Amino acid sequence: MNIRSTVTAVSTAMAFAIAVPASAHGAAETVTPNFQHAIPNIPGKSLTAVVVDYLPGAASPVHRHADSAFIYAYVVSGEIESQVDDGPKRVYHAGQSYFEEPGAVHRISRNASGTQPAKLLAVFVSNSDDQVLTTPVK
Repeated sequence: MNIRSTVTAVSTAMAFAIAVPASAHGAAETVTPNFQHAIPNIPGKSLTAVVVDYLPGAASPVHRHADSAFIYAYVVSGEIESQVDDGPKRVYHAGQSYFEEPGAVHRISRNASGTQPAKLLAVFVSNSDDQVLTTPVK
């Protein structure tokens, strides 16, 4: 393995570890790293994807994403209720998607069902050197 491969492997592992800190999410959800890679034609930017699994009725605490992070969210299964900044509360069903602007506050992110699980794919486009992509808001 050459030095470039080693650096890439370590950088990828670090990005997964810091993409969504455990403190920013509740016990009734699971955040699993899915993908991380530098965007070769946009210097300094990376794409990171995580899967968020919500138990029935589970919710994420209010949180903010990095000022550089544009987020595309796709509902894989179930129904997700979301409110970003002071925008309207909406329920998104499997197959629907939404986005969050850089630095936005995600006020509501929860499973809209009290009986069925839900799954969300969140894709971040952010600065490659961002150490934290999600932080809780008090």
